[in-house]
Amino acid sequence: MRWKTILLQDCFLLVTCLLPSLEAVPIDIDKTKVKNAQPVDSAKIEPPDTGLYYDEYLKQVIDVLETDSHFREKLQKADIEEIKSGRLSKELDLVSHHVRTKLDELKRQEVARLRMLIKAKLDSLQDIGIDHHALLKQFDHLNHLNPDKFESTDLDMLIKAATSDLEHYDKTRHEEFKKYEMMKEHERREYLKTLNEEKRKEEESKFEEMKKKHENHPKGSKDQLKEVWEETDGLDPNDFDPKTFFKLHDVNNDGFLDEQELEALFTKELEKVYDPKNEEDDMVEMEEERLRMREHVMNEVDTNKDRLVSLEEFLKATEKKEFLEPDSWETLDQQQFFTEEELKEYENLISLQENELKKKAEELQKQKEELQRQHDQLEAQKLEYHQVVQQMEQKKLQQGIPPPGPDEESKFEPYI
Repeated sequence: MRWKTILLQDCFLLVTCLLPSLEAVPIDIDKTKVKNAQPVDSAKIEPPDTGLYYDEYLKQVIDVLETDSHFREKLQKADIEEIKSGRLSKELDLVSHHVRTKLDELKRQEVARLRMLIKAKLDSLQDIGIDHHALLKQFDHLNHLNPDKFESTDLDMLIKAATSDLEHYDKTRHEEFKKYEMMKEHERREYLKTLNEEKRKEEESKFEEMKKKHENHPKGSKDQLKEVWEETDGLDPNDFDPKTFFKLHDVNNDGFLDEQELEALFTKELEKVYDPKNEEDDMVEMEEERLRMREHVMNEVDTNKDRLVSLEEFLKATEKKEFLEPDSWETLDQQQFFTEEELKEYENLISLQENELKKKAEELQKQKEELQRQHDQLEAQKLEYHQVVQQMEQKKLQQGIPPPGPDEESKFEPYI
C-alpha cells in the first residue's frame, strides 16, 4: 500500500498518519535500475508534527487504527470524499474489540489531559464553581458527551477538526510572517535614523546586495532541477531527463513526489544562499521561502489536488513555458508583503502597545515606590520602638530594677 502523503491539504495530518510509510531505496541508488528493491528500515518516513494541540492524541489514535486489518483495507480503497464526509468513520463499528478497547483508553487519557489543563487554567485565575464538563465543549476534536468510549462520532470529529484547523494553517503562518517582516523593516528604518548620511548609505547598499544575493539562484525551474541533477545526483546536466529525475527523487519509490520529497529539492537550493553562520541570512525567511516554493509547485503541478505529484503531472509541468523560464518564480526579496499604509498601521499599533506598556511600567513603579515608602515607615517605627525600649531599660538600671526576662519582655512586644 503506497504512502498517501497529504492526500489533501485539509486532510494533511489524517492521511499522513493513517497510512504506514513505505521504506525507500537510498537516494544515492538509481532507482530506475533497481528491480524489486528491498525495503530499507532506516528510510521510514515519520509523520510530521502539525502543531495541533491534540497532535499526540491524533497520532496515537491513528497508530491503533493501523493495527486493524479491516480498517486498513477500507482506508486503502477510500477516496477523499469518503474520508472527509465521515463515511469512513462508520467502519470503526467493525474493528476488533481489542482495537476499540485501546481507543477507549486513549480517549479517557485525552479527556483527563484536557480536564487537567482546564483546572490548571482556572486555578491560575482563582475561579471556583465552574462546570468542567461544560468547558470540555470548547474542544471539538472529541465527543465530550461520552468521555469513556471512542465511537465513530469521535473519529469523524477528529477528522473534521484536523481538516478545519489545517485549512487555516498556511493562512495563519503567512500572516505571522508578514508581521515578522513588518517588524524587521520597522526596526531597520529606526536604526537608519540613528546613522549619519554616510553610514546610512552604506547600510542601504548592504541591504540591496543581500536582496540580490537571494534573488540570484534558480527558482523552481528547469535550471534548478538541472543543478540538483548535477550536484546531488552526480549526472551530466546535458543529459537531464525529467522522467529519470522523477524516479531518482521519488525517495520511497511509490510513484509520486510528496511534499517532503519536493521540499528536499528546494532545501538543497536554498542552503546555497541562506547560511546560518551569516548574520544577514535570516533562517525564518529561508523557511518561508521553502514553504512558498512547495505551495507554488503544488498549485502549478498538482492538477488533481491530491497533495501528490504523479509522474504524468510532473512530465506535463516540465513542458510548460514557466518551467523553461529561469525567472518564473519570485523570491521573497522580489515580493512585496505589505504596503506602506499597512506598515504605518502596524507601527501605530506598536506605538499604542508601547504606550500601554509604558503606562503599566509607570504604575508598577509607583506601586513599588509606595511599598518602599511603607517599608521605610515600618522600619522607622521599629527603630523608634527599640530606642524607647533601650531608654526604659537604662532608666530601670539606674533605679536598681532588674531587666525583664524573655517571657515578660515578649508581652510588651508590639505587632509590627
